[in-house]
Amino acid sequence: MPALSELEFALTVTNNAFGRWIVRCMEAAGETGLNNLEIQILHSSNHRDREKTLGDLCTMLNVEDTHLVTYAIKKLVGLGLVTTGKRGKEKTVRITQSGKDACMRYREIREALLISSVRSLGLSDEEVSEFARLLRVLSGQYDQAARGAASL
Repeated sequence: MPALSELEFALTVTNNAFGRWIVRCMEAAGETGLNNLEIQILHSSNHRDREKTLGDLCTMLNVEDTHLVTYAIKKLVGLGLVTTGKRGKEKTVRITQSGKDACMRYREIREALLISSVRSLGLSDEEVSEFARLLRVLSGQYDQAARGAASL
């Protein structure tokens, strides 16, 4: 299926560009030294202004290696961008005001540099949403194939 190979190459290039973008955008927002997973955890912690558990964050971001998320949380705590707590036996993460401020600065830079550029492509919000839906569907196919490969 050559079309799937073409898609996989496009995903690779897009993934690398996206990772580079979020790191540079966060640096422009004043938070240096964060990698793309740490930035995604920060934004996920800010989402809906609710505390998240380690499991919530791993599920939201589709990360199997909880130690990567745990390490990222420790780094974000050290920078004062999130705090941790407990809900029963589960560790929770909540964004701090400093973290919210960083996300707001990121948002402002994103609006100024990325949104206008993407809008110039002429894609409607509905088309972008449909593309996102298709990527989520495909991610399920890759997850299923990965489970199959692990059992070989």
